[in-house]
Amino acid sequence: MDRIALFLPNWVGDVVMATPAVRAVRGAFPAAELVAVCKPYVADILAGAPWFRDVVLLDRSGPRERRFWAVVRQLRRDRCDAAILFPNSFRSALLARVGGCRTVIGFARYGRRLLLSTKLRHRTDGRGRFVPSPVIDDYNRLAVALGTPAPGHRMELFTTPADEAAADAVWDRFGLGRYARVVGLNPGAAFGAAKHWPAESFAALARMLTQRLGCGVVILCGPGEREAARAIAEQSRSPHVHPLSDAPLSLGLTKAVVRRLSLLVTTDSGPRHFAAAFGRPVVTLFGPTHIGWTETYYEKAIHLQKPVPCGPCQQRVCPEKHHRCMHDLSPGEVFAAADRLLNRFPLPHDREVRRAG
Repeated sequence: MDRIALFLPNWVGDVVMATPAVRAVRGAFPAAELVAVCKPYVADILAGAPWFRDVVLLDRSGPRERRFWAVVRQLRRDRCDAAILFPNSFRSALLARVGGCRTVIGFARYGRRLLLSTKLRHRTDGRGRFVPSPVIDDYNRLAVALGTPAPGHRMELFTTPADEAAADAVWDRFGLGRYARVVGLNPGAAFGAAKHWPAESFAALARMLTQRLGCGVVILCGPGEREAARAIAEQSRSPHVHPLSDAPLSLGLTKAVVRRLSLLVTTDSGPRHFAAAFGRPVVTLFGPTHIGWTETYYEKAIHLQKPVPCGPCQQRVCPEKHHRCMHDLSPGEVFAAADRLLNRFPLPHDREVRRAG
């Protein structure tokens, strides 16, 4: 094959879970040119990766050159031999087919069966209902359908020199090199409020990490989460808790910061998978979401989830209004999990980690 289009997932964490499949395609077809088709807000996740010849941005509300028919014209110019569709949308299948991709591989969902050359099916029970199964396995099945060996489960990300320079500035500004261990807290979640752990709980955890273990703590945030990060730092009442709220935020900075951490404590959101991709231990706080969908078989991970009669409900906002699945999870339980991972998987000194980039 000369050219292969990879239509990347639309969620940050899902793009990371697709990296074993992408790497497998690159390895199985070393002479092929790989073209990534993705939404603009996930493009930076794979910045620095050696896999793609080109990245085509798709944005229905963006500039004209990123809209459907402009991308169709670009795909036609590229004359792609095959397309792998990580999203399950009808639109992605239509774009690949109208864009002239000769072979289109995807899951037969949302009425797009006739648009696919190779049709895969998700696992279902005896009644035809979907069974929670790891997305990473489904993504790997897509690569195997193209002709790759089994991709495995090792996720992988890269940073750029600009990302590392931004992380250097954060380390220097907060004096993070003075700590033997730096722990990151990620309180955000784009999915919805139901995934959030209370700010006071994050603050209490940060206080435990600094007082009991002598860690420095960095609070990650997105552009819309700056105030939440500041509030957690203030409520921790510790000079060793540092929010990134005043930093020039980007996915690249988040990747470079996570790569240097001794541990990440996070909601079920994209940075959880950043940690795994960089080999860093991670404690993930699950509330309304089913662990089975996003299991990645990562050995340095601990999943915490409180069993409640109403969950996991997969809802963006708690329909019962009590949010017990997250509120019942205590800072002490999370600290114990964090302490366990820090002892099992110690990180070399910060300076060694910084040189590794």
